Amino acid sequence: MVEELLAALAAAGAAGLAYVAAAARIVKQYERGVVFRLGRLHGAVRGPGFTLVVPGVDRLRKVNLQIVTMPVPAQEGITRDNVTVRVDAVVYFKVVDAAAAIVNVEDYRFAVSQMAQTSLRSIIGKSDLDDLLSNREKLNQGLELMIDSPAVGWGVQIDRVEIKDVSLPDTMKRSMARQAEADRERRARIINADAELQASKKLAEAAQQMADTPSALQLRLLQTVVAVAAEKNSTLVLPFPVELLRFLERAQQTPPEHAAGGRVEQ
Repeated sequence: MVEELLAALAAAGAAGLAYVAAAARIVKQYERGVVFRLGRLHGAVRGPGFTLVVPGVDRLRKVNLQIVTMPVPAQEGITRDNVTVRVDAVVYFKVVDAAAAIVNVEDYRFAVSQMAQTSLRSIIGKSDLDDLLSNREKLNQGLELMIDSPAVGWGVQIDRVEIKDVSLPDTMKRSMARQAEADRERRARIINADAELQASKKLAEAAQQMADTPSALQLRLLQTVVAVAAEKNSTLVLPFPVELLRFLERAQQTPPEHAAGGRVEQ
């Protein structure tokens, strides 16, 4: 009798262990468990840790709550100013309602991917090329709103959307390069002309100052001679002042006077 009782207890213990092994589930910290009992959503979402389900009756589906990084394939489109471009992006999203992500949409990852692609093409058609190249932050916000609106009903929250790269045709790249080169040349000419204007003003002031003080021109000439001679040149070219030529010409036209007789020889 005792042996039969022990055998029955052993059998019951084995059956209990088998039931617990079949019913036991482990939900990780970054996951949530959604239980379906006979195909219907049952109870609240199971939190992380150890949990039990009814074998053969309940089905536990685990949903990852970590942020998902999903690249959006490059989409080709025509901008509002009729430029063909290829734009790719990346979407960061996470599940905030595990039950809605399982019940309301068949595959929330695929749904978010398709919505991101269509929204990216829509953004391309509504934007100018300059906006795609220089005003990406505003486009990222608009793209995030377009994807997040339908994703709310899927239990998904869009964390961030970033436009990664904008590919332009080779002809457009060459045109932009020529435009940038022409703009740089224009700025260089403006700067050069402004420098010439400032230099001319300073030279005019210097000429007026030298006109009031003729000896300043001689001093400036001597400074130029010193600067050129410092280079150890074999040939030295110096400007000859016109005033000196006029002085020599007047000296030649004036007859020399003899100190002894006080007469002038012709």
